[in-house]
Amino acid sequence: MINRSPGTALYYLIKEKLLELIKNETYQIGSQLPTESELCRMFDVSRTTIRLALQQLEIDGKIHRVQGKGTFVSKPKINEALSQNMKSFSEQMKDAGLVSFSKVLAFEVIPAYYSLAQTLEIEEEDPVIKLVRLRHGGSEPLQHSTSFIPWKVAPGLMQEDCSGSLFQLLRSKFEIEIHRSVESIEPILTNEAMSELLNIPAGSPSFLLESITYSAKELPIEFSASVVRGDRSKFVMERYYNYS
Repeated sequence: MINRSPGTALYYLIKEKLLELIKNETYQIGSQLPTESELCRMFDVSRTTIRLALQQLEIDGKIHRVQGKGTFVSKPKINEALSQNMKSFSEQMKDAGLVSFSKVLAFEVIPAYYSLAQTLEIEEEDPVIKLVRLRHGGSEPLQHSTSFIPWKVAPGLMQEDCSGSLFQLLRSKFEIEIHRSVESIEPILTNEAMSELLNIPAGSPSFLLESITYSAKELPIEFSASVVRGDRSKFVMERYYNYS
C-alpha cells in the first residue's frame, strides 16, 4: 500500500518505492521483479499505474525487460566524464566501485597520416605510438580505445606496461603535466567485430568518444577514439556560469 501525497502522481510514488527497494538490494542486480499482477496486488493499484512506473524505471536504465521472461534489475550505468574535471577511465571505474584493467590488443609505432598529423600538430610521417586497448570494469569489457601519442612526447613508452592508466604513466614516467582535453561524442551502432570484442549484440547502440588531450604547454599529447557501450554508460557534463 502506498501513502499518496497530495499533488503527486501515484505512478511516481510507486516508481520511487521500487527504486528504494532496488537501492537497498531487496531486489538485487540481475534479479527478477514481481509480475505486473503481483505488483498491482502489492501496491493495490491498477495495471496502468504499474506500467507507467515500470516505464519510467526502464527509461532511467534501472530495469530492463526480457521478452517472454519478465522484468529484471539492470546493472548500474557508469558515469563517463565529459566535463572540465577530467578523470581517467581507471578513476571513473574506481568511483563506480569497480576494479578496472585493460587488455592491450595492439602496441606499435606508425607514421602519422595527414589528418592525424594535423590533430597532433606534428609533421606527416612523424613516428606515432598507436595503443589499442580493450578496457574492462569488473569482468565486463566496457570500452574499445585507440590512442595515438607522438613518439617524441614519450619515446620510452614502448618499454612500459600500458595495461593501466595511460595518463598516470605519462605523468609519473615522462613528467608530462596533463592540462585539458577536448572531447566529442557521437551515437553509433556497433559492427560485428566491435560487438564481439565488447560482448554485445551486433548493431547495439553505443558511443564514439573522441578526445584530444593537451599538456600544460598546450601541446597535443594524445588523440584517442573510443567505442563505449551504450547499455553500461551515461555521460555527465559540468558547466560553470559567470554572470559578472
